[in-house]
Amino acid sequence: MASLPAPPVPLSKVGRAAHDIGLAGLLGGNLYGRLALHPSVTEISDERERGRVVNAAWRRYGTINTLSLAAVASGWAGARAEEARDPRLSDAERRLARAKDALVGIVAATGIVTAALGMRFARSAPGGAVPLSDGDHAAPSATERSKRLKRGVNMVSTVNLGAELGLVAVNAALNQEGFRRPPARRSLSLRRR
Repeated sequence: MASLPAPPVPLSKVGRAAHDIGLAGLLGGNLYGRLALHPSVTEISDERERGRVVNAAWRRYGTINTLSLAAVASGWAGARAEEARDPRLSDAERRLARAKDALVGIVAATGIVTAALGMRFARSAPGGAVPLSDGDHAAPSATERSKRLKRGVNMVSTVNLGAELGLVAVNAALNQEGFRRPPARRSLSLRRR
């Protein structure tokens, strides 16, 4: 069976940049929401308006999250198909690559579930105006369904944040491991197929 040819180096560089930008978009959005947006909406006196603002912001950022997740997943899948294939990696790199495989999967799964739950949460009140105490908690006046959905969003998004942080750490370790390999050994392993 013939294998696909390796993509040209410029295309691989674009893929790596897209992957890293996507990871920044995912983690940056998650941290911004938790540390800036969600606490700040308490400045809005009306609980329903808080919900409308939070849900509108996340709906807008959903496009960034979708593109970011696609960039991370496709960038890593492309790398694993060629330059990051197991035979080309040292033992340490192979362990890190497998950890990254798992983390990319967890980030993707929890990101998709968080988005689905978030959309259901936003639709639990007209115009996304679910009463909120702050961006993280449904107000006591919210319906039981809205409260349950918000707890679900919070739980899954916390797992997502942990996986994103882990992915950033493993990505950095994998990159550093590659820099530590002697250039001659890197060159020899790239020639093996």
